[in-house]
Amino acid sequence: MREMGSDLFDPRSEMEPQFSQSSDGNFGFAFNDSNFSDRVLRIEVVGGPSECRSDGEGGCCTSIADWARLRKRRREDALDITVCPEEQILNEPDMDDCDGCENLDDAVAMVEESPSGDEAASSNDSGWSMDSSTVLKIKTLHISSPILAAKSPFFYKLFSNGMRESEQRHVTLRINASEEAALMELLNFMYSTTLSANTAPALLDVLMAADKFEVASCMRYCSRLLRNLPMTPDSALLYLELPSSVLMGEAVQPLTDAAKQYLAARYKDINRYQEEVMGLPLAGIEAILSCDDLQVASEDAVYDFILRWARGQYPVLEERREVLGSRLARYIRFPYMSCRKLKKVLSCNDFDHEVASKLVLEALFFKAEAPHRQRTLAAEECTTSNRRFVERAYKYRPVKVVEFELPRQQCVVYLDLKKEECTNLFPSGRVYSQAFHLGGQGFFLSAHCNMDQQSSFHCFGLFLGMQEKGSVTFAVDYEFAARSKPTEEYMSKYKGNYTFTGGKAVGYRNLFAIPWTNFMAEDSHYFINGILHLRAELTIRN
Repeated sequence: MREMGSDLFDPRSEMEPQFSQSSDGNFGFAFNDSNFSDRVLRIEVVGGPSECRSDGEGGCCTSIADWARLRKRRREDALDITVCPEEQILNEPDMDDCDGCENLDDAVAMVEESPSGDEAASSNDSGWSMDSSTVLKIKTLHISSPILAAKSPFFYKLFSNGMRESEQRHVTLRINASEEAALMELLNFMYSTTLSANTAPALLDVLMAADKFEVASCMRYCSRLLRNLPMTPDSALLYLELPSSVLMGEAVQPLTDAAKQYLAARYKDINRYQEEVMGLPLAGIEAILSCDDLQVASEDAVYDFILRWARGQYPVLEERREVLGSRLARYIRFPYMSCRKLKKVLSCNDFDHEVASKLVLEALFFKAEAPHRQRTLAAEECTTSNRRFVERAYKYRPVKVVEFELPRQQCVVYLDLKKEECTNLFPSGRVYSQAFHLGGQGFFLSAHCNMDQQSSFHCFGLFLGMQEKGSVTFAVDYEFAARSKPTEEYMSKYKGNYTFTGGKAVGYRNLFAIPWTNFMAEDSHYFINGILHLRAELTIRN
């Protein structure tokens, strides 16, 4: 029994959360049976442009791609419905508030009328005008208003509007021919809580009908069946581009979440599928960029990719600025971009200057925060859709850089590594930092798990490398340091000087002069709250 005062249409109080087939909620025996019905539903099926059926029974709409093309054509060929003001019309609720809503292409109206016997003439004279469309056929069904009203707020309002028409036995519904199969499936579901449709195109048609008539239980059922079907890039993109009414957003959220997860997992390695990804629509790009496990070198690479994609998809500057500012900027994690790239953002014409300034300023403030404060901000965003402070699993680890021009060109570089990252280095792994610059030349740090010089045990090594650029030589003084307990201050570990040529690296195989097991031990002096804090100072030699 439903509790007194509970909302009849609250999804949390649905009677069939697992779509049970028990006799308690199954009224299939009463479908279209006059013995268990109090009204007659008269369905007028009107013709439009030639369409293929999607019910999988000999029709041409047998794939997701066919369904998408067909729906696009239906939108382009949408019929215009006008109604004579003298006749009482009960339009679909809230349609006037849905400017541009996709459901408008299949606009539905319901007319309450008495069984006068002149129904055909009444239909022609009623004031309906459907631009050269004619009624192809009429279906008559016996319906139970309590059953339909219990499943759908749409029918509940229709049958309880308090007007004289609501007391009449006959209800007329006019639909497009393309909706007929889906509507019959929907009506049957409202009685039996089952569907015979089992293909993606057919289920999508039923889902659209269920959205239109506000049958949330059927929408959830279709969503569950669609999630159980094999996912493809085409189907995932289609699910993300379904109409976004509030009801559909709630009922189909598990389906859209599954679609996003599928796309994010499939295209996690953007470089591998670069050509394919560049052709994806906006919804697909958003799903991929929301992923924390994106396999990219750095956030700089993410920014460059988004600019290339936006320039290809939106050649008009105004449109591109709108999409970047309102849709895509939230997926770029500016706080993890290099300062050199952030400077370029400020001068990038693709972003509105005001938007770019705000994004860069926020990123710089984050970079200036203490590490514990950064972790707090990231943790706060882990439970939200906005993840600009959450670090991805970059191939190259982010660094903080402080640069000096006088009295000598110098930079101080800070690299933090999590203990689990160090654990994953054993027995012969390495991790690289993002590039940083000194005197116009690019450098990087690399942390290694390697054997000591006598090859007697594993140990932690740190190296400084110069990016390869021809035969340029560069003389540098460098110093490596790390925070250490109990003072937690940076302690110098190694000093040296080196004349670099392109592609060369220098460093120390055993930075802490202890075996790997001691370095990684629970009582290690070098992990502070699970973080290894490293520092490198580079100075150009005169």
